[in-house]
Amino acid sequence: MGQFEDMALFVKIVEAGSITSAATQLCIAKSAVSRRLSELEGRLGVQLLTRTTRKSSLTEAGHLFYTRSIKILSDTEEMTAGISRAQSDLSGTLKIAAPLSFGLKHLAPVVTDFAKTHPALVIDLNFADWQINLIEEGIDVAIRIANLESSNLIARKFTTIRHCLCASPAYIELFGVPATPEQLSEHHILRYKSSSGLVPRLTDTKQRSYEISGHTVMLSNNGDFLRQAAIDGLGIYFCPTFICADDVTAGRLVPILTDYQNIVLGAYAVYPQTRYLSSRVRLFIDHLVDSFGPTPSWDR
Repeated sequence: MGQFEDMALFVKIVEAGSITSAATQLCIAKSAVSRRLSELEGRLGVQLLTRTTRKSSLTEAGHLFYTRSIKILSDTEEMTAGISRAQSDLSGTLKIAAPLSFGLKHLAPVVTDFAKTHPALVIDLNFADWQINLIEEGIDVAIRIANLESSNLIARKFTTIRHCLCASPAYIELFGVPATPEQLSEHHILRYKSSSGLVPRLTDTKQRSYEISGHTVMLSNNGDFLRQAAIDGLGIYFCPTFICADDVTAGRLVPILTDYQNIVLGAYAVYPQTRYLSSRVRLFIDHLVDSFGPTPSWDR
């Protein structure tokens, strides 16, 4: 193996947190990873990692080698990216994580377009409605819909996610339309189980906030399931507009309490700040921004 491969392997071990995790992500034997690390330390004449059965930690020399490896690998990627851009020829594997409903309905065509532009690129797309650990899973970039708090991730917003309250005409015929947020307490509510702990709220023109209450008749961690439940007349659904826009246009769902402001979130492409940004990730994020824009198609 050459020096660049050794540096890339070492960076993978550090970011994965252990030799075992790195071997799993690289799909090679743990013994092979351990041997190559030992050979690297032997050539350098220093110990780069202190190993335990569960975890590896950087020595002072290891931290220095890791930092410089990141810089060299990043510079090399940047240099080759110029050639790749000129020829529109990306290769290797791009691992993406995305929420299920948003991914299937709106991300899929964007990824397909990107794949057509870069036919030599292998795209590994993981759909999950929970936040997975990007470093442990070896994910290059993840799509997250949230109010992002400070973290060890770098984020770039590529569009805005708005919400609305809606119900089917059949439900409205049976139970009527609430005129105020307080009247929601008399209605059946369909609730999305969010791992972020987001509390659905409405805000009036005087910036007074109202938590959406009511009798919860159904809970789910899948937005499309709740969308269908709302269409079937089971209750009022507080949902992202990217899920219900087509149904509102078709008359299958009716927005309610539209004089109140709903929660507005951002859709972000996030990646670990410790990882050098490959041309694959950089160009894919640029493609996301160009494809969606500040006002996405479903809100127009």
